Order: sequence, then structure tokens, then C-alpha cells
Amino acid sequence: MKKTLILSLFTCFALATAAQTPLRLPSIIGDHAVLQQNTDVKLWGWGPSTFTVRVVCSWNPSDTLTAVPGKNSLWETTVRTPKASNKRYSIDFVCGNYSIAVSDIMTGEVWLASGQSNMEFAFRDYDRSALDVADEVANAANNELRFFRVEHDYSRFPLENQSGRWEVCTSESADKMSIIAYYFGKQIHQATGAPVGLIASYWGGSSVQAWMPGEVFCRDTVLKTLADKITPVNWCPTEPSALYNAMIFPFINYRIAGTIWYQGEANTEFPEDYGLLFGALIDGWRKVFGSDFPFYYVQIAPWNGYWQTSAALVREQQERCLAIPRTGMISVGDLVNDISDIHPRIKKEVGMRLVWSALAGHYGVTGLQTDFPAFESLRMAKGKAVVTVKSYGKLSCRGKEICGFQICGADRQFYPAAARVEKDGTITVSAKKVAQPVAVRYCFGEIIPNLFDANGLPLLPFRTDQF
Repeated sequence: MKKTLILSLFTCFALATAAQTPLRLPSIIGDHAVLQQNTDVKLWGWGPSTFTVRVVCSWNPSDTLTAVPGKNSLWETTVRTPKASNKRYSIDFVCGNYSIAVSDIMTGEVWLASGQSNMEFAFRDYDRSALDVADEVANAANNELRFFRVEHDYSRFPLENQSGRWEVCTSESADKMSIIAYYFGKQIHQATGAPVGLIASYWGGSSVQAWMPGEVFCRDTVLKTLADKITPVNWCPTEPSALYNAMIFPFINYRIAGTIWYQGEANTEFPEDYGLLFGALIDGWRKVFGSDFPFYYVQIAPWNGYWQTSAALVREQQERCLAIPRTGMISVGDLVNDISDIHPRIKKEVGMRLVWSALAGHYGVTGLQTDFPAFESLRMAKGKAVVTVKSYGKLSCRGKEICGFQICGADRQFYPAAARVEKDGTITVSAKKVAQPVAVRYCFGEIIPNLFDANGLPLLPFRTDQF
């Protein structure tokens, strides 16, 4: 009887071993991946709950890491990555009958690029081809620049994994990549000498609410009310957190250096809400990723299809979010080639401005002046408004006359105004129809700015009123 029981137990164990739950890895941990350099990164996956997962990294082969999957079959461990170099590594994962070898891994700088269509705009969009990229795709091959493009997906609940794979930058893979993200990654690589991995997660026409973590709304009922105000559309999910659940959550364990973001056009229906929502997204992403990473974003460009001042109010909200630590905003109003196109075709320069912000703000590169000229103060003198700005050098006009200024009197009726940059750098603004001005607006609408500082950056749009 005893021998029969032992034999039965042995047989059951053998059958269980042969039929064990397969070892699986998330798609983000795969061949050609870039891991954030010189830091502690998580490795994770799924496997049988009663087996130990052994992990060996080729940069430290004598140290075998172990992890035991829980009841949900999920396991994770932490490994220290080496400093960035041109070396290629491998990682072996072994669990019972299963083994997975991941090869051609590099360590360097990992950035997440997200937002809507102006970020998504790729080289292959030839019907709306970018004007400033020349023959970039033909010469794009670079083994130390790599992409992980996230497919469009949405979910009411957070997803554990997402389809996709890392690709080395070639003419073929670059052609499908965001132009802005491509140039950002290429220049980070050139400036730092480190390999760069770009996680590309975007969806044209998407609202900020859809990219926000659900826990943000659980903590703040005001934000939940604002999130629910969005009107449904037929080209993209609008439910709060729907895109975050499917296109961001699967990667929150993956260590990143920072985020670049271009979005806001889809939130002009309720522009006054954007600042609270966007600020909560930044804070929410940092919490779920467990890192106070830098967040650089683009102020939306002028387009004559917006309703009245709705886009101007979103730009104002975006600028206010600069109060959030470790953020940076670039203006692109001067990079619009056609005011009737919501997708400006000057894209390389957008990526370059984001790069300069990251190099100066995150990588500590000196000698870069990345602050855009901005409004500082206003005074009235002899029926004219005198505007003082913070700028790098004296402002200058690119054109026959300065455009975009408006002033109003006590009746709050704004009129187009003439403007002149004085010798001391102040700007005098006046209009024949306004004898006693009380407020000034600059490019507070869909106007291409033409006032620039000595560094070639445009004056940010502003208004001095709160009407």
C-alpha cells in the first residue's frame, strides 16, 4: 500500500512537471531591447507557482537571480544594469522545463513618446510628408537607436501585456516611426553616446483623459467629473483610462529615463479643464512608474479650425503646468507651414527643441539656452501699453511688422494693435480705437508668431486679462 502511494505521488509529480505552466515574458523584454543604464531595473514575467525562475545576465554571469511566481503566476526580480556602451548582452531565463534566451540587449537611455497625431505623425505619412526631413529615412540605419512601437489598443481594465517587439533602427523601421520621437532619440544618442530605446505609444485624436491612470480618478472626484465631460468620437476611445490601461500600464515596470508628450488638440472642447487633467496625468504616471522622471511636452500649434479661443486657453493651461517640477514645455507656433492644417509639416525642429530641453534639463549639458521668451509685466503710459518680457537678448521681428497683438479698454472689446520693440527691449502696443488700454493679448488665437529672441525662439503667447 505504501509503495503504491509513493508510486502514485511520483507519477503525479512527473505528470505535473511535464505539464507545467509555460514560462512567459512580457513583449517589452525581448531581443534588441534597450534597458535603462547604470540603475536597478525590473525583470518580470509569468510561470508555474511552485517552480523557481532563474535569471542570468551576461554582464554578470556569476550572479544568478531567482524569483518564485505567486498564485497569479507573476514573478519579478531586480537587476543592476551596467553603464551604457556599444556592448550587446543577453539574458537567460530558466524555469523547470522551459528556458528563454533574450539576446542583442543594450543598456542606454529609454524614453517614452506619447500623445496624439502630431506625435504619431510618421515618415511614411507621405500624403502629409514633413518638410524638413530630406532623405533621412534612407540614411536612418543605426544599431544603437531602437524602437518599441505599441499597437493601438484599449481596455476598461489594465492589461498585463501588449503585443509588440523591439526593432533596430533601419530605413524600414524608421519609416513607421514618429518623426518627432525619431529625431529626439537620434540626437540624445549623438549627444550622450549612449544607445537609445524609444517606446512609442500614441493614438491620433486621443484625449488626455484616456491616457490617465484609473487610480487618479479614485483619489479625486473632481478629476473624475472633468474626465467624464469628454464627448465620444468615432476615431478613438474616449473613456477615461482606456488607452492607459492597454498602451501604458503593460510597461510601468520598465525603467525609463523620461517622457516626451504632444497632445491637447482633442481637449479644446473644455479647455479650462486641461491643466488639472494634464497635471494629474504627469503625477499619475510618475507614481505608477515609481520614478520622478522628467516630462517634456509640446504646446499645441495654431490651427484655424479651433472654436474661438479654445486652443489659446489650452495653451495657457499647458504653460501653467510648468509649475510642476521637472517639466519643460516647447512652443512650436512658428513651425506652422499652413494654418489650415492641424498637422504642421515641420517636424524635425519640434524633435530638436524637445532634445535641447532634455539635454539642458535632464542631462546637464551646458551652453544651451532653452527658455522661451515670455511675458513678465505690463504698465500703461500715455495711452499705450508697455510690455516687458523675459528673453535671451532683445526680441526682433521676422517680417515687415509685428503681428498678433491686441489691446482693449474698459469695455473689454479687443482690437488689433500695432507694436514696436523699443531700444530697452520693452514692447509698446497701441490701437487707434483704444484710448486707455487696460489689457494686452499676444497670439491669443490662431496666429503664427513672428517675435523671436536672440536664440531664435518665439515669444510665448500670453494675455494679461482674465476676462
